[in-house]
Amino acid sequence: MRILAVTNLWPTPGSFRGVFVAEQVEGLRKLGHDVDVEVVAQSRGAKDYLLAAPRVRRRARSARYDLVHVHYGLTSLSSRLVGRVPRVLSLYGSDINEPWQARITRLTAGRPAARVYPSKRLVEAAGDPAGVVVPNGIDFDLFTPLRPDERAAARERLGFKPDDLVVLFGAAPDNAVKRYDIFTAVLAGLAERGLPVRELILPAPGQVRADVVPKFAAADLLLVTSRQGTESGPLIVKEAAAMGLPVVSADVGDASEVLAGVTPSAVVPFPDPASDRELVSALVAAAAEVLGSGARSDARSKIARYDQAAVVRELESVYTRVLSR
Repeated sequence: MRILAVTNLWPTPGSFRGVFVAEQVEGLRKLGHDVDVEVVAQSRGAKDYLLAAPRVRRRARSARYDLVHVHYGLTSLSSRLVGRVPRVLSLYGSDINEPWQARITRLTAGRPAARVYPSKRLVEAAGDPAGVVVPNGIDFDLFTPLRPDERAAARERLGFKPDDLVVLFGAAPDNAVKRYDIFTAVLAGLAERGLPVRELILPAPGQVRADVVPKFAAADLLLVTSRQGTESGPLIVKEAAAMGLPVVSADVGDASEVLAGVTPSAVVPFPDPASDRELVSALVAAAAEVLGSGARSDARSKIARYDQAAVVRELESVYTRVLSR
């Protein structure tokens, strides 16, 4: 197939924003499909959501694409003028859960030939019974468990002692959506319980994709504290699971699906009504139990569906059904 991917999610030097889209595109290319990419907004600014439409139209009409795959609801406006080429629209979270983004998505999406979501929860939030679930996948070859001696070496390189308890935070602390304040409050709560843990931050300036693997290996726990309703299917949970790193996560995105039946790991529901104090208390209790086990998780054998190769095959079948109609 000849495919044009239109996206506002694309990695740039020093940033992993949209890496799941880039890896999906690369997976399609490995299957023999011809995929071009048009990046909207990002370095051009928000005004490009409007200004990109003629650019996308020219490109779509000049290359005889079989279909256009639009990534993210705000990007849909730029692809409305592609003519008779069928469109597949992937929705990722804030374009459904943030009211103003949801309104723009509804107004600009038109009638795509298929709507794709990374989790069942997001399909339900969108109220879209015709929605297709294709999860965000990960590279199982890159994210693979390391031997104990390799883990020990990774910990030493990162400045940790053999008996340190290391808790990983998977985002930049200044990313408000990820709630670093909740993360640090949980660490303080663990210290009060006699578990003096050390934090490890996953992103770093100039860090390449492969550099994150030793951090997963060095950590004893991944703690996910994102704001409710902001995640679609956090890749970091799948990456940790593939490497056998235990996870304690607030109930965001598809974390509960990914970690179903995985031990040791835990998904903590959000309190109702919302309460940071109650959430922190529940996360502390879950993290203390998981850290107390001292074990790696058994997740890898249970999450084969999220292997990027399998995910791309699912997406390919969506394309095939669209074109057959």
